[in-house]
Amino acid sequence: MKFRIVMDSAGELTDDLKGKEEYTTVPFTIRLGEEEVIDDGHISTLELVRKIAACPTCAKTACPSPDAFRDAFEAVEADHYYGITISGNLSGSFQAATVGMNMFLEDHPDAKIHIFDSKSTSVKETMIVLMVKELEEQGLPFEEIVEKTENMIYNADTYFTLDNLETLRKNGRLSKMKGLAATLLKIKPICFGNKDGEIEQIGQARGSNKALLKMVEMIAKNTVEPEHKVLGISHTNCHERAVMVRDAILSRIKVKEVVMVETAGLSTTYANDGGIIVVI
Repeated sequence: MKFRIVMDSAGELTDDLKGKEEYTTVPFTIRLGEEEVIDDGHISTLELVRKIAACPTCAKTACPSPDAFRDAFEAVEADHYYGITISGNLSGSFQAATVGMNMFLEDHPDAKIHIFDSKSTSVKETMIVLMVKELEEQGLPFEEIVEKTENMIYNADTYFTLDNLETLRKNGRLSKMKGLAATLLKIKPICFGNKDGEIEQIGQARGSNKALLKMVEMIAKNTVEPEHKVLGISHTNCHERAVMVRDAILSRIKVKEVVMVETAGLSTTYANDGGIIVVI
């Protein structure tokens, strides 16, 4: 069976999947003052971090249109189609993808197609891509692939720590945060993406490294049957810190597999320089 995966640019394709017709990304638009950046992979993480830091106003983002999703499905003929988006509680991308799917179905009423709300962002979307790929290669029926992947989405938890919360705060993405950490005191929050795809603060520590290690302890304590799970880590311009987190987790629990990526444009905009996202 031939398949097609359409992911919004809140997620990251691994290097070995880029350029293959089975996989494509529909871009968000990032507005930095008067400048508009299309999140199509042509801007590096480091360059975007510098632009965000230099921008006198808060970065704004706009999700892909329904037409963009519809056109991405139309571009390659397949037996099975899948869309993957950032949490529907953080962006309109899931709704746009659903409308785009319905537009596609008007011309292809018998198509087998499903949109996954990742209930998260970044590497969680990458993990969904890789799971669908694996199940497709096993030759499983479409309905079983959807069921197994939805179960993974529900059972995989998202944790993150950020050095800079300003973009999230100014764009209203922190409505579930309680006792927001005091930046001037260098207190860093430890955050959790709940089952509804909303952000909650679950802890804090003084300094980035202490926050990361405290997050690692929470992950090791809370993860059930980690040996059956994939560990996903994404980072914004801090590879060494991501490796430290990976090694600290693996020293405490055994996992099935590890996936590490650098954040693409959308997630870089909100995670900011030094952000670490962990999904397990």
